[in-house]
Amino acid sequence: MDDELTVRPVGDRALLLEAGSAEQVAALYARLLAERTAGRLGEVAEIVPAARTVLLDGVARPAELARAVAGWTLTAAQAVSGPLLEVPTVYDGADLAEVAALWGVGEAQAVEIHSGVEYRVAFCGFAPGFGYLTGLPERYAVPRRATPRPSVPAGAVALAGPYTGVYPRSSPGGWQLLGRTELTLWDERRDPAALLAPGVRVRFVPVGAVE
Repeated sequence: MDDELTVRPVGDRALLLEAGSAEQVAALYARLLAERTAGRLGEVAEIVPAARTVLLDGVARPAELARAVAGWTLTAAQAVSGPLLEVPTVYDGADLAEVAALWGVGEAQAVEIHSGVEYRVAFCGFAPGFGYLTGLPERYAVPRRATPRPSVPAGAVALAGPYTGVYPRSSPGGWQLLGRTELTLWDERRDPAALLAPGVRVRFVPVGAVE
């Protein structure tokens, strides 16, 4: 958490804050939200976290804010802790056996490992409502499929690298499929439309048994 932030201007009213790790991004995002709530951030229209960056858009005084942010000290304890979302999951994905083999365990134990973790939405992207969830120990990171599937169904629970994700709608995808949920992750008629937003905590609750 000692890496220095790199602050880059983006146009006339935006800043891109580059961090050294996902943990630092989480702490930076939390600090930004807290500063804005306290009225110390100034005018900022949007705060958008990503894997290694946070974008500040609609900044009234970008040069002044850049100087202030560059001097911040961040700690992991600052990470946003949002509401808990439980995701009922049927663990019958096409890649469950392959993931279990990569982990060196049986399918039932793979389900226990995946569902035994509390995740946090680090950032969103790829498609509306798609959250990149962190929390799975590094040793369980798995590669993307060599050949992406032309269509992954909505509700598919999947892994790629260090992240877990749930496909909010049918789309092509190269993540390893563990199971599926009936939850609607994205609904434009709902407020908010997305169930997953940065900081939301997530637990996958197994539905049914794996033999």
